[in-house]
Amino acid sequence: MHEYTKYEHARIIGARALQISMGAPFLIKLSDEELKNIGYNAVEIAKLEFKQGLIPITVKKPMPGSTSKDTPVKPFDQTKLE
Repeated sequence: MHEYTKYEHARIIGARALQISMGAPFLIKLSDEELKNIGYNAVEIAKLEFKQGLIPITVKKPMPGSTSKDTPVKPFDQTKLE
């Protein structure tokens, strides 16, 4: 897994939490009991998705020489959704 700054980590979690709060489907399966335990909190759901490497977000990092590098959070594994 790639190393991210605390700011990149917060941005990834925040962006995904916003998507969830706006009605995006979860990328992990959670039972009603699990949802109740985390209080239906979009940030906590996004953190769980991040830990499992399911967030399909790319971080664009500037590199020396006016180039940039696109770094995916983690290769998105569609089989984990099944």
